[in-house]
Amino acid sequence: MTKIRVTKMFEFETAHALHNYDGLCRNIHGHTYKLSVTIKGEPITDEESTKLGMVMDFGNLKQIVKPNIVDKFDHSVLLSKKEETEYFEKENKLFKRIHIVDFQPTAENMVIHFAEIIKPLLPENVKLYSIKLHETTNSYAEWYADDQD
Repeated sequence: MTKIRVTKMFEFETAHALHNYDGLCRNIHGHTYKLSVTIKGEPITDEESTKLGMVMDFGNLKQIVKPNIVDKFDHSVLLSKKEETEYFEKENKLFKRIHIVDFQPTAENMVIHFAEIIKPLLPENVKLYSIKLHETTNSYAEWYADDQD
């Protein structure tokens, strides 16, 4: 059977700061992230299926990515646990959506993290093929399943 790749795109606003970075990005700043999630599989051939001809319904892919990535990280701040985060962890109405992460919150590490979130949530017959995260219009990081072997 023929393998097909299907991509759904998302957009969200997130701020971050890079711990111990030697430039301006050490300061909290934000981006309009554009996320492309590509899955791979065989189109459904069961004539009785309401999903006939689809690898996966775009709406079902959205139901995985939106609550677990977009809704979680939109209008939030990502900081490395290596930062002094006490100020942000206290009751502070300006910082209700803080994510203290175990990694440097670069676009590269974010795509790795997103892949770890998405992979186990996909149906058994569908595989995560790639993730592309645009941090700016002309700068992005990519994760490919084939590169992980």
